[in-house]
Amino acid sequence: MKRKPFLIVCCLFVAASWTTACTTTRGKSGEEKRQAIQQMKRDTLNQLYEKKPDVRSQIAGASGYGVFSNANVYIIVAGLGGGYGVVENAHTGRTTYMKMGEVGVGIGIGVKDYRLVLVFHTQDALDYFVKHGWSFGGQADAAAKAGEKGGAVGAEAIVNNVSVYQMTEAGLALQATIKGTKFWRDDSLN
Repeated sequence: MKRKPFLIVCCLFVAASWTTACTTTRGKSGEEKRQAIQQMKRDTLNQLYEKKPDVRSQIAGASGYGVFSNANVYIIVAGLGGGYGVVENAHTGRTTYMKMGEVGVGIGIGVKDYRLVLVFHTQDALDYFVKHGWSFGGQADAAAKAGEKGGAVGAEAIVNNVSVYQMTEAGLALQATIKGTKFWRDDSLN
């Protein structure tokens, strides 16, 4: 019986290590990391435009948008995740590089790599996000994807003048969790 808590702690440690390794921005210098994030942004937007062409005009008319790459690990009753991304302000032309982290509790198992696109419909929503960056909510999700095979279930949501699109890149996950997500400025890249 004493082995179960030890096994759970070991699994969470491995999950945290894997999540950290998968969510590190590629590149050694600040410029290489910024270039990698910009490439991830372009690739993600192109994938989203293929699946939902109307999002292109939505972004063109918005105050700004953000694109993030995230990896999550869910083991029984806990989940960890982390990532990075960029927010583009359409009015000022300013680019803000950001990090993100997630912690969740609930029922789940699996690993998931996904992209998140946020469309800010008002300048206040964009400014608030860059300054405060908190998001909190429940999530029910099923994803099974490897390369071009498989599929993902994810929905568009509109919260506080922000449209949210999630696309699963790879992974296998089944979860029903309550999670907190924190976005914050990456001072090393800004």
